[in-house]
Amino acid sequence: MTASAQRKVALVTLGCTRNEVDSEELAGRLSAGGWELVADAAEADVAVVNTCGFIEQAKKDSIDALLEASDLKSTGRTQAVVAVGCLAQRYGRELAAELPEADAVLGFDSYADLSEQLRAILDGARPESHVPTDRRRLLPLTPATRQAAVATVAVPGLGQPGGWASGPHGSDLAGIAPASGPPVLRKRLDERPWAPLKIASGCDRRCAFCAIPAFRGAFVSRHPDEIVAEARWLADRGVKEVFLVSENSTSYGKDLGDVTALEKLLPRLSAVEGLDWVRVSYLQPAEIRPGLIEAMLGSEKVVPWFDISFQHAAGPLLRRMRRFGDAENFLTLLDRVRALAPEAGIRSNVIVGFPGETPDDVAILQDFLIAARLDVVGVFGYSDEDGTEGIGLPGKVAQHEIDERVAQLQDLVEELTAQRAQERVGEAVQVLIEGFEDGMPFGRTAFQGPEIDGQTSVAAPGVPPVGSIVAAEITGSAGVDLEAIAR
Repeated sequence: MTASAQRKVALVTLGCTRNEVDSEELAGRLSAGGWELVADAAEADVAVVNTCGFIEQAKKDSIDALLEASDLKSTGRTQAVVAVGCLAQRYGRELAAELPEADAVLGFDSYADLSEQLRAILDGARPESHVPTDRRRLLPLTPATRQAAVATVAVPGLGQPGGWASGPHGSDLAGIAPASGPPVLRKRLDERPWAPLKIASGCDRRCAFCAIPAFRGAFVSRHPDEIVAEARWLADRGVKEVFLVSENSTSYGKDLGDVTALEKLLPRLSAVEGLDWVRVSYLQPAEIRPGLIEAMLGSEKVVPWFDISFQHAAGPLLRRMRRFGDAENFLTLLDRVRALAPEAGIRSNVIVGFPGETPDDVAILQDFLIAARLDVVGVFGYSDEDGTEGIGLPGKVAQHEIDERVAQLQDLVEELTAQRAQERVGEAVQVLIEGFEDGMPFGRTAFQGPEIDGQTSVAAPGVPPVGSIVAAEITGSAGVDLEAIAR
């Protein structure tokens, strides 16, 4: 295909960092398939919208993005809009029927040959819309038997090589995959000094409020050699921090026959030349082993940051949610972390308004948050999700009451996290520089997660380049954001 005839595609990504990995996998496949990637959908022949289907607001944002891209068909170069990702996977034909503006709604099974599908769509074809299924049923129930079967199931972001050989450009991997070792099916879509790196996909938990396992599937770990190869690939492209993501990182390795696999993986990632930081996300409190805490805090480049999914603190309500733990156990866990690393950053999310939640449950949650001294807390109001146990539970909390509880908890969290940030004044920190605002460099400390935990501005002599790590001292705070001066 000549350069003048090369068709252009834009990837629009919504949702979490796991979706970002999926988009970069699609970018790698499309680039190898002869497509030119462009950042602006208005300059593309086809816009591929990688949707999010997690909560109601995310669904609305995804639909708005699809409609916005569709508007370009009458004003710009864009000829087609294609929905992929979690919303497309979860609703398929239903989404296609309600959103005729989308020219195709494709599920995960279409990712391997997306290049050819997009060409066919631009040539006038209209593929059948994805038919949703419970993806947990596609792999064996027993984790130990899954690895042998996973090659037959599409698992986005896990680097499965199926699909590279399809099409005339399947062997053209220059700049996309390494010359040797496990293939990296990915192409970077930005120049940030950090990048998400998927270590697993899917979830075996059955939380009563969450639909993710049904459309993401059963839990599957990536082989550690593939993860290390991708970390090296990212480091070769200037990435200084890898952000390990999954639906449940504490389950990593259980389908590989080694529940301590994450503890063994971290030192290997720390040894990758060019990387400065390794960050682990999505930890389930009931699965955090003492050995994992020690491995995270004992590996040279693994930052002292714990993203722990508490969701609530009232024990009986957590059981109703199909989860484990309570305020006392959670505080003991936090004490264990801080005994080894007093400076550790700890963040979490909580849900209020789950069916059966009482004012006493809310009070328990409030008391826990006050005692926990978390750096960042996301507060979400419960909403019924199709296909979950919660939708059929009695004891529904009225929407106005949910809204009041959310506002109440958000006010408390805002005050508590601001206090926690103020407590850090005087701490010596390392700051990964991510950019500049009004000439002032800003970035994140080791205890601040990317995009979600605030940022740190640094008064520094000269102009530290993006991607550099600056030693500094915290001098002030504003909410969860920090101010520092280079040392």
